[in-house]
Amino acid sequence: MKLYHLDHTSPVGILRLVASENGLCAVLWNCELSEHPRLPETTENTHHPTLQQAAKELDEYFAKQRKKFTIPLDPIGTPFQLKVWQALRTIPYGETRSYGEQARMIGAPNAARAVGAANGKNPISIIVPCHRVIGKNGSLTGFGGGLHTKQKLLQLEGILWV
Repeated sequence: MKLYHLDHTSPVGILRLVASENGLCAVLWNCELSEHPRLPETTENTHHPTLQQAAKELDEYFAKQRKKFTIPLDPIGTPFQLKVWQALRTIPYGETRSYGEQARMIGAPNAARAVGAANGKNPISIIVPCHRVIGKNGSLTGFGGGLHTKQKLLQLEGILWV
């Protein structure tokens, strides 16, 4: 599979957008670039239509003009991971869920830890909103872009965090 990338500047840092011919495969944080084993080598393509659409939709999200992403996705993962990531896409803008709630969403109520592990491997940050999943007690938990960035994204969506 041939993959293309575009480095996009955002309010939370440079994001590497990665696409196949079928859709967006990844939104990677700068700190993930050297250690992302799930993706084959990519070729820079600043004119790829999927990458252009992803950049536009992310800009609209950060400008509070977009609450739902419409870009076609092509994530690479196991069947369980794909199920977990699909459940993430159903969490509405401005709302959060716990890992246990997400596990119940996929019909695996005892799999909160496995869901957390799958969320940690979510390759399409922000667009597949793993930042909307928090600890059972309401605490912020791990996030590829860092907890400060997770807090920033939740605040952008109107969820106040002190």
